[in-house]
Amino acid sequence: MKANGLTIKELTEAVGGGITPRMVRHYHQLGLLPQPMRSRSNYRLYTDTDVIRLQRIVALKQQGFQLNHIRQILEVEPPSNPDANLMMQLQQQYRAVIQQISQLRQTASALEGLLGRDRDCQIIQAEVLAQLKLIEVETKVGLGELEKLWSGLDAQIHAHPEDFHESLKHLLPDLSARSEIEQDLISQLVLACGDVSLASFVKLSQRAIAASRDALKLGCEIIADIPTVATALDQTRLVHLGCRIETLIDNPHVTTAVEAEQAFWQQQKWREKLQQVKKGCIFVVGYAPSVLLSICQAIKQQQIQPALVIGMPIGFSHAPAAKRQLMQTNVAWIVVEGTIGGGLLAATALNALVESVIEKPDCHCYLSH
Repeated sequence: MKANGLTIKELTEAVGGGITPRMVRHYHQLGLLPQPMRSRSNYRLYTDTDVIRLQRIVALKQQGFQLNHIRQILEVEPPSNPDANLMMQLQQQYRAVIQQISQLRQTASALEGLLGRDRDCQIIQAEVLAQLKLIEVETKVGLGELEKLWSGLDAQIHAHPEDFHESLKHLLPDLSARSEIEQDLISQLVLACGDVSLASFVKLSQRAIAASRDALKLGCEIIADIPTVATALDQTRLVHLGCRIETLIDNPHVTTAVEAEQAFWQQQKWREKLQQVKKGCIFVVGYAPSVLLSICQAIKQQQIQPALVIGMPIGFSHAPAAKRQLMQTNVAWIVVEGTIGGGLLAATALNALVESVIEKPDCHCYLSH
């Protein structure tokens, strides 16, 4: 660093990450960055400590932390040892975020209970909305009236089956920029887990839909990571298409993410089996992060050439990393970003693609083949 310190422009160039002088001044106003010393000409001059702190702010922001959370994290750090107690503070911050998510989830559930009503419930829904405006929810009497309203609304559920697709029209974000098949795939995934927010985390590579449909029409091999995933696949349609289902960890006693992860590490034969898959296959990974990591490694080493990888393993560190690695490969992929995943979601994704190729009524007779 220059002996007399860095200017604000030099600071942003040293830190990188798209940071601008305007953002630095904003961070000063929020208290994220301490006010620097000034030159005789009243220019801000920054030190190595300022560079490190701003780099940490940028890194935390890129990981999804909000600015008020970042300030709380940085405020607790002793100046002499900026890394001391950081893990403890991150854990506290995580618990606070989870609590906020829980509260927001309750609010979202209440809104879904109103907005997600289908046509048969909309008459009573209108009555509830009209009465809702008149209730003083701050009082015990008001809360009791609110419970009565929900009971009245819920009474209609016994009169007809739920129309899931109509409900989703009111709840899903705008998906008009996506293809019809993508919209259906996302809807199916949301219905599989009951969480509308999942739609924001579903990511597809540019050729995922086309590559998967081409492979399915050619009768490609479908490879699930464990038997639980394989049994959830739409075997009716897959049989008709000529797609054979294989299980990588072919052990009926392996039914959970923990067991799948341990089995894949302990048994070399599963890793060897992975390297022998046919070109143009489709992987459906819903449990073991290590399986997806090995798939990514084999792809990069040009040992395998799958047509599509559905990467939705469960996990809090390896699973998100495996999905990020998959998204950097040159094969077609579908993922749910972050820690969210599971065998049901992975199978649902493939089933939605298969459904786009062939309608179920045309292939019931093939079950006996």
